[in-house]
Amino acid sequence: MKKIGVDGDDLSTEKIRQYQLRKLREVIRWVCLYSPFYRTLFQGLAQRKVACLADLSNYPFTTDQDIKKNALQFLCVSQNKISRVVSLSTSGTTGEVKRLYFTPADQELTIDFFRQGMSTLVNNGDRVLLLLPGERTGSVGDLLATALTRLGAVPIPHGIVADIGTTLKVIAREKVDSLVGIPTQILALGRYADSVIKESFRLKSVLLSTDYVSQAIVRELRRIFSCEVFEHYGMTEMGLGGGIDCAAHQGYHLREADLYFEIIDPLTGAVLPEGQEGEVVFTTLTRQAMPLIRYRTGDISRFFPEQCCCGTILKRLDRIARRRDGRIFISENCFFTIADLDEALFVLAEIMHFTASVDNVRQAARLVISVSTAGLPSDAAKVKIYQALDTIPAIHWARSTGKLMILVDMMPWEDIFSARTAKRVIMELNKTNGSTNDIFDKAWENSNGR
Repeated sequence: MKKIGVDGDDLSTEKIRQYQLRKLREVIRWVCLYSPFYRTLFQGLAQRKVACLADLSNYPFTTDQDIKKNALQFLCVSQNKISRVVSLSTSGTTGEVKRLYFTPADQELTIDFFRQGMSTLVNNGDRVLLLLPGERTGSVGDLLATALTRLGAVPIPHGIVADIGTTLKVIAREKVDSLVGIPTQILALGRYADSVIKESFRLKSVLLSTDYVSQAIVRELRRIFSCEVFEHYGMTEMGLGGGIDCAAHQGYHLREADLYFEIIDPLTGAVLPEGQEGEVVFTTLTRQAMPLIRYRTGDISRFFPEQCCCGTILKRLDRIARRRDGRIFISENCFFTIADLDEALFVLAEIMHFTASVDNVRQAARLVISVSTAGLPSDAAKVKIYQALDTIPAIHWARSTGKLMILVDMMPWEDIFSARTAKRVIMELNKTNGSTNDIFDKAWENSNGR
């Protein structure tokens, strides 16, 4: 509220839009003065008056490829003012790295958003276990710990889960009230505690972040921990925080003081009306070091046109439906996503974690699901997994027509987090090197793929 310049009772949609328009004009002037990349990209546009928020559609998009190729050209401050550089590796074999730069003031914006967001799920004195990277100053776990301290809560840095048993001991020893972490990792903790060691942990809340959140995971965590489960939406390019849901769990309340969001048609780039599904695009309004104008996230969602029942007037974003490039096509009109696999497989009580790989070079595509179960691997569990996969229409059709074969590979649960990755995707083996396909072939020959 203070950032927008009004008291809570005086906040209105119109005042938020006036504030965003003012900040939008400022950030466009800022990048045209100090960013070599935007000065070139916006040549001939900077003189145009941005009379309303809709005029932003006259400006071109920024993409992840732009950042990979020109990261330093985005900078609006000297490098000696940068306190944090985040390097994001991309999938595939190109080795491309995306680098994001932040000043102390930029990171303070994130701390402020985290403080506001966490206030909806933790109280003064609550003990919060942070299952996110926090070893480095300015990392997500470090910023979140600072925000929690300012709230009067007690942050307990941990890092991402490497050993389930060790983390569960920390939860018990530290008398943890809340968890913040990666959806599949927290699910694995819960299912291992529930079905293997038969120990109960009663929490006040769980916040899931960094990856797509399956509703099957949400339901299971509510059952196991008897608590509310909240979801966070954000990415490093946003300054880590983009939105968070409230107790009503009806979409993400967006960080409108620092970000302006649009929904566009992924193919044409046209801005879509509220309620229509498309690609999420955002513009930073308050960033110093590396502002981003109309950055294409690749996430597919929509705005809710109506106000949330919690009473806030902040714009709401629906849960992310999928990634723009996250569809695995078996034929022209037949595809599935990692979200489809999550919703089908995580309803099975045995499953703690899985990864998926697909090889669609051959006449019949081959899908490998590597699964870790809470108990010992069994033929009965495999049958359930095949049956669950058949509930996905695209997979059922492809299998019944001979266009897809499936291999379920059971893994020891001790190895499920060895890769230490946060975001989960379906690896397309035909886009990797030949050795990976060789590994796939050997696994298939030693299995009973269907």
